[in-house]
Amino acid sequence: MKERRHKPAAQVNHERWLVSYADFVTLLFAFFVVLYASAQIDRQRAMRLSDAIDSAFRQLGIFERDNHKPGNVEPKISLPSSLNAGQDLSHWAQLGREQLGADQKKQDFNAMRTELESALADEIKRNEVALHMEADGLVVSLREIGFFDSGSAAIKPGAEAALGRIASILQEHACSVRIEGHTDNVPIHTSQFASNWELSTARATGLVRTLVEQHGISADRLSAAGYAEFHPAASNDTARGRQLNRRVDLVILTSAKQPATQPRRATP
Repeated sequence: MKERRHKPAAQVNHERWLVSYADFVTLLFAFFVVLYASAQIDRQRAMRLSDAIDSAFRQLGIFERDNHKPGNVEPKISLPSSLNAGQDLSHWAQLGREQLGADQKKQDFNAMRTELESALADEIKRNEVALHMEADGLVVSLREIGFFDSGSAAIKPGAEAALGRIASILQEHACSVRIEGHTDNVPIHTSQFASNWELSTARATGLVRTLVEQHGISADRLSAAGYAEFHPAASNDTARGRQLNRRVDLVILTSAKQPATQPRRATP
């Protein structure tokens, strides 16, 4: 008889749990990788949001400290007491809109100045025109040497082309314009003008009439004033200074019409 061969007993693997554990660890690793990636994206969005809020509140003057950078030290915000007391937030929204409007107006004035400098380049080179900014607006100084005969309020025929270029630019911008007549301190007494007051006022009002009647500028945008020798742009002690003082200034106002309160200094 043949001997029966006994099959060896199957060995039980007690380490199969390692496979499941490895799968579980792999899933955990993938899960935390996804969480980390999402956190990085949210952090970038939060930084962009922080930057936008920082910029808006800086325009309102609420941030106290300088050089704030998103993701750095938290900004210190000092809210006005009226807002802490429960003031309507629409007030501060209005302030933000006004600030944006002021920034836009500043850009418009810079563009207008560039246009005028280009249009009047020849007159500026001949020192017949000068442009500079004042607190109340952009000043275009039309000097007597290029626009008026001595002691006369009539505009020179040769200056009409320059006035036309100025008027065409004014028509493109809805700004109020105050026209100011100025003289030097040399007294005048003629059959037409009893003093420098009359001469300066006549030049200002004459220019207003020209802009309205010949160039179609709306009259409600214009105002006129005569200051004689009492708002000098330079010293009247020299011939050069007196020449700079004999002028008509077109003040393109940044706000509503207002009287001039400060003497002007001419741009050489």
